Amino acid sequence: MDTLTNQQSLPEPEQLLRQQYYRDRLPEMRLLEKLLHKGGDRLRVQVLTEVFDGELALPVYALELGSTAKEAPVLILCGGVHGIERIGTQLLLAQLATLVSRLHWDEGLTHALTQMRLVMLPLVNPVGMARGLRSNGRGVDLMRNAPIDAIAPRPWLVAGHRLGRWLPWYRGRKGDPMEAEAAALCALVRQHTLHSPFTLALDCHSGFGMRDRVWFPYASGSGMMEHTPELHAMLRLFEKAHPHHTYLFEPQFHHYSTHGDLWDYLYSEHLGRSEHAFLPLTLEMGSWLWVKKNLRQLTSYTGLFNPMVPHRQRRTLRRHYLLLEFMINAVRSWQNWLPDEQARERHQRHAERRWLKGEPQE
Repeated sequence: MDTLTNQQSLPEPEQLLRQQYYRDRLPEMRLLEKLLHKGGDRLRVQVLTEVFDGELALPVYALELGSTAKEAPVLILCGGVHGIERIGTQLLLAQLATLVSRLHWDEGLTHALTQMRLVMLPLVNPVGMARGLRSNGRGVDLMRNAPIDAIAPRPWLVAGHRLGRWLPWYRGRKGDPMEAEAAALCALVRQHTLHSPFTLALDCHSGFGMRDRVWFPYASGSGMMEHTPELHAMLRLFEKAHPHHTYLFEPQFHHYSTHGDLWDYLYSEHLGRSEHAFLPLTLEMGSWLWVKKNLRQLTSYTGLFNPMVPHRQRRTLRRHYLLLEFMINAVRSWQNWLPDEQARERHQRHAERRWLKGEPQE
């Protein structure tokens, strides 16, 4: 279905209202739609759901590149789950722009995509981003919205609560359906992980510390994820290929535990229906470094989560290109590095030493 054509078929006043809204409040959506048009039939685009800011309906886009085979390995990239963290969406839009441009001439990329599927949700929470909120338009924190409870949540409030939408980190009312944006993300992930022999996901956020961190489950407990050997094997590949990287890879529970984490929920659900590896990761870009270099950002809520100086924004967009390219190649070549049973035991031991005992990596 040509969803962009459907969007253009809206009455002219509504089209004009939407375009004005994008210019004033949501330039990321305006750029996304331009890239979708530029990609043409190379991109398979769908609107997962629509969410409303007043009477204006905003689309939540998903797009695919590469193989249509159900059994293809999959890389899922998403951003903008927290509306205030615009840099995550901007990072994925920069990556999408690069891919769309390369597809016109890069035979290597075209061939690589025949062996895998790339799925992108660059802007999961458009109303939250337009309003400059962490939550969605209904006041719910989408990363606290899944029906899963932490074993030992900490700290209070930050871990998620049900007191009311006037406080941040609100989970929503107990027993209510998941928010439309969260439910759409979960449905898409289920669709692509059901038959895939290997799935890697990266959710792009910002706002924690002065280092770029890559977190993995669990956020709701203190145990290691069941696919820890596969995760450790992939990270060792990255570290050998890029020995001077500055990322800190660690389980999220090293810092805090939360209720309602979407990736914990999807991962636990996946374990009950498939034996195939699924590695959900979160890129947490260290926004405190931007604040340290520009203390004026302390006066702006947006500045606590995003680089406000143009050259720092461009540097951030460049810095993560190698990680995203590595992920494309790791998914495409998953059969060449995924550990067998004997290697799994070795990687499990090394991972426990690294993340549970804090011993240096060999």
